[in-house]
Amino acid sequence: MIRAIDEWAGSRQRTDIFAQIGRSRYKPQYIEAVQFLSPSEFRERVCAAHLIVAHAGMGSIIAALEVGTPIIVMPKWARLGEHRNDHQVATAKRFGEKQGVIVANDEKELIIKLEQEEHHSPPNVITREACPELISAIRSFVSEPNGGGKSGWSGFRSTRARK
Repeated sequence: MIRAIDEWAGSRQRTDIFAQIGRSRYKPQYIEAVQFLSPSEFRERVCAAHLIVAHAGMGSIIAALEVGTPIIVMPKWARLGEHRNDHQVATAKRFGEKQGVIVANDEKELIIKLEQEEHHSPPNVITREACPELISAIRSFVSEPNGGGKSGWSGFRSTRARK
C-alpha cells in the first residue's frame, strides 16, 4: 500500500502526503513518512488531513469518523498472507456502507479511489462516548444476576473439560 501511494504521489508531483509506515521495508521516495507516531501526534495528523488512507483497522476508522475526515480503507487479506484471518475484510465491508468510508480491495482500486479524492464525502461525525442506550444495557446486564437472563449471554459456560 505504501509503495502504491508513494508512486502515485510521485507521478502526480504531490508533496502534501504524509504516512505512518510502521516497520515497512519500503522506504518512500516521494512522500513524507515516519515509522510511528505517538497517539497525540496521530490525532493531530488525522485532524489536519482532508483524506486518510489506512488498512481496515478499527482504530484508524474510528479516528476518521470522530473528526469527520473521509477515509479509504484497504483491508489486509489472509489469502495473501497479510493477516491471520479476514477480519479486516469484514470490517471494510461493514464500514464501507457508511458515508465517508471508501473501500479499496487492492492497490489498483486504491489508485482509482485516490484519483477521485475530491468527490469523497465526509463521514457523519461520531462521538467518543457510548450512546446512553448502550450504557444502560451494559449497566443492566452487569447489575442483574446472570446478566438479567435476557441477553443470551446469561449462563455462558465453557464446555471444555478442565485438566
